[in-house]
Amino acid sequence: MDTFAALMFGMLIVDVIRKKGISDERTTCKYLIYAGVIAAAGLAFVYISLFYLGATATGLGEGAANGGEILAVYVQALFGPIGLVILAVIIVLACLTTVIGLISACSDYFSSLTKISYRNWVVILSVACGVVANVGLNQLISVSVPVLFALYPVAIALIALTFVRRFMVNPKLAYRAVLAVTFLFSMIDALKVAGINVSALKSLPLFEYGMAWLLPMAVTLVVTSFIGGNREQKAQTV
Repeated sequence: MDTFAALMFGMLIVDVIRKKGISDERTTCKYLIYAGVIAAAGLAFVYISLFYLGATATGLGEGAANGGEILAVYVQALFGPIGLVILAVIIVLACLTTVIGLISACSDYFSSLTKISYRNWVVILSVACGVVANVGLNQLISVSVPVLFALYPVAIALIALTFVRRFMVNPKLAYRAVLAVTFLFSMIDALKVAGINVSALKSLPLFEYGMAWLLPMAVTLVVTSFIGGNREQKAQTV
């Protein structure tokens, strides 16, 4: 999910930088690196803290249905009721900033594709997020995990393609092929997580680890980097 958020926030940051009158690619890249380092440091602090929580909270979260309940029990054990209030405030602020950024980025993107205004898209997405957020964490996880298993490999493939795009003979062909192959194989893992029997495909590399998409993506990426040159490129080669 952090990968999806990074893609959305990246577009938002680039848009803000351009609105500030900065159009130079090198300068834009510098500011994006700054933002990435800050985000990575913050996420590292959060996840290292959660690692420590998982390693030291043995017995506290027995019977908890999800990570949110485990975190609440742990905070209450350490800080009491006041800790729960502080935790609630922190989560509200953290989610608020994330929601504002994502809704802004999505609204800006969809308003450029449709006749619906940016403001209307903000309202539509806000209502949709509010409805989905209140179905309950357990239900949300059960529905979202298969979707995430289907889509997160595509996001990783997109990021990988961005790094090697300049070295490709035909970037359009490479993007289409790599993303299509990645999505096709990621659906295998998504179906497995959803409880559908796909054991007939267990011979695929990394199938047991939920990464059956990795090798096909890598092979397609390498192959498409050297094929599909356009006529001008072939003429120049000759």
